[in-house]
Amino acid sequence: MTEEKKGDTWERLKRKYKLSLHNVDTYEEVFNMRLSPMWVLVVSSTVAVILVLLTILLIVFTGLREFIPGYPDENMRTMITGNALRADSLGQEIARRDHYLRAIQKVLRGEDYDIVASRNDSLHRNYDTIQFNLSQQESEFRTTIEEKERFNLVLGGYSDNHTNNQTKGYYHFFAPVEGLVSREFDDKAGHYGLDLVAKADSRVSAVMAGVVVFTDWTIRTGNVIQVQHANNLLSIYKHNSVLLKKQGDYVREGEAIAVVGNTGELSSGPHLHFELWRAGTPMNPMNFIVFK
Repeated sequence: MTEEKKGDTWERLKRKYKLSLHNVDTYEEVFNMRLSPMWVLVVSSTVAVILVLLTILLIVFTGLREFIPGYPDENMRTMITGNALRADSLGQEIARRDHYLRAIQKVLRGEDYDIVASRNDSLHRNYDTIQFNLSQQESEFRTTIEEKERFNLVLGGYSDNHTNNQTKGYYHFFAPVEGLVSREFDDKAGHYGLDLVAKADSRVSAVMAGVVVFTDWTIRTGNVIQVQHANNLLSIYKHNSVLLKKQGDYVREGEAIAVVGNTGELSSGPHLHFELWRAGTPMNPMNFIVFK
């Protein structure tokens, strides 16, 4: 019986019927069509699928999607993107500020600034593997600078009388500037550094990697920048014309931090006054760095 019912249903679906239209007044047949329930079902399904596809295409590729409740319009998407960028910038700024505050706290407590090494390792991990395509001009410029400054990185031992009992370690120091020594270190006379005569507007380099802890202008010494290094080492650079770094910046050895100038009442010409301190004790830079 079940198979018979299924057969009857299939036959009914295939059975054709006549659809006709008549004039009400004259009863004249105006239009007629022969069709089956199967044909009506197939045509209806095809039309429905086409309508659904057209609706989806209109929503995806036209502005009609903005009229759908809950869908963000162009202004809202722009605002969301802007807020995401601002949140990312704020996160980076907070991280830099936290790093700066930790550096200042360690300096004020007189502790060894181990965060320099960790920051250096972080920079190596994050940036030193990036590959850039160098132009010919940049390659030639780098070759010239490396050939010119390759002998500035010297190995010096602590032979200063004030520090022999404090450490027996060795450090690599980068020459702060290419110039001549016009006045040497003399702690008895209160001259706690070297005066290095150099060309005006020449670069001043950091002698070691560290964090900038002071940048300011004073009447007597002009533009001054101080860099805190590991093991309680502090380098000071005075009489600069321009300071290229600000407080909290991390600098590597040999990186340009200022420009040689003639600022301050104690300056009588373009030169750099360079001081090197360890744990509050001045050291003679000539014991660690080879100058001309």
